[in-house]
Amino acid sequence: MDDVHIVPANEASWEDLQSLFESNRDAQACGCQWFKHRDRDWRSVPPDARMAALREQTGCGHDDAEETTGLVAYVAGEPAGWVAVEPRTRYQRLLRARTPWLGRDEDKADDGVWVVSCFLIRKQFRGDHLTYALAAATVPHARAAGARAIEAYPMVTEPGKEIIWDELYVGPLGAFEAAGFTVVSTPSKRRRVVRLDF
Repeated sequence: MDDVHIVPANEASWEDLQSLFESNRDAQACGCQWFKHRDRDWRSVPPDARMAALREQTGCGHDDAEETTGLVAYVAGEPAGWVAVEPRTRYQRLLRARTPWLGRDEDKADDGVWVVSCFLIRKQFRGDHLTYALAAATVPHARAAGARAIEAYPMVTEPGKEIIWDELYVGPLGAFEAAGFTVVSTPSKRRRVVRLDF
């Protein structure tokens, strides 16, 4: 897509990011906070507090912010997609999860490893490979921020087999392979752990 423009979230307005999340009920309820809370804490954080946390974490509208938590894609000037990318250590649920660590032995507290945790594509832009553009954009973004490696936990999609978007929020495997990630483990039939070391 020639008219795609991707920026760090702090260079987008909060209104643009909010409009993306408001376009999907589940995303609005989550505020991209699912991986940041442990199971026992999740229900105690109401949706409006989750969105407030997202606003603070992204630093939307502050070009001079020292850090941000994701990227926003625009298509022909319209906010069309979001991807969360930041140090793995910020995801408390992920650090305690079983799936990403099967067959792996490494320091979970390594701040140099970043994670692509979540995509949100506005419905009218699905099928346009916007996840591919966003996945590719996470690589230079993380590298410029000092990441030593970047990883993700995408779903395997199979021709002819339907997969609902709410399952695919972690992204399809093909988008990461196209961006240069390689599979480092296969924790389940439909899930892969992919990684790119800089």
